[in-house]
Amino acid sequence: MSGDFTVFGTPVYWTDLIGNVAALATVVLAMRRSMWTWPVQLTGAVLLFIASINAHITGNALKQVLFGALAVYGWYKWSRGRRDDGGLAVRPASLKERSALIGTMVVGTVVVALLFMWLNSMGLNISWAPWPDAYIFVGSAVATFAQGRALIDFWWIWVLVDLVGVPLAFTSGLVVSGAVYAVFLVLVLLGFRSWLKQYRTAQAAAVPA
Repeated sequence: MSGDFTVFGTPVYWTDLIGNVAALATVVLAMRRSMWTWPVQLTGAVLLFIASINAHITGNALKQVLFGALAVYGWYKWSRGRRDDGGLAVRPASLKERSALIGTMVVGTVVVALLFMWLNSMGLNISWAPWPDAYIFVGSAVATFAQGRALIDFWWIWVLVDLVGVPLAFTSGLVVSGAVYAVFLVLVLLGFRSWLKQYRTAQAAAVPA
């Protein structure tokens, strides 16, 4: 696999490197509930789409297209959801919402994986790993959608996605993406703790003395 430059003999794409820096920045900005989360995510999605096309990871490329669209959605939702004091009200998902998120992940993964395999059989070589590709594609979409709705649960969905995304990125030759996914796992856990603390603080403040 060729790249724009090498690091310790490993080929690296500039789009993969800069795109993942933007992706890391997105997580940090999300922890702070900053509106900059969404334009930075949109930029990272464009760059990682290019990197994925170069690495022939079609599922990941499609994921970036979806990320771009969901970044616009999240930007819109957060703009409407900001409180008068400039903050964003976050909350846990309801039982109905959690069931819908999990159900979408399960059903969506099966449908997309079968679609990838069918396209492969047609000679399109859409994905060399249809099941993990589909899982990452659907899980990422669900997580970003939940993030746009300011649901605390989106952090845990990212944990589930990263557990598959890390090994897939390394085996696909996207070393930078693999390393960044590993860092994501730590940031995601910190983000969950931060949002949960913010939610509890807001709840405590809302209780009459």
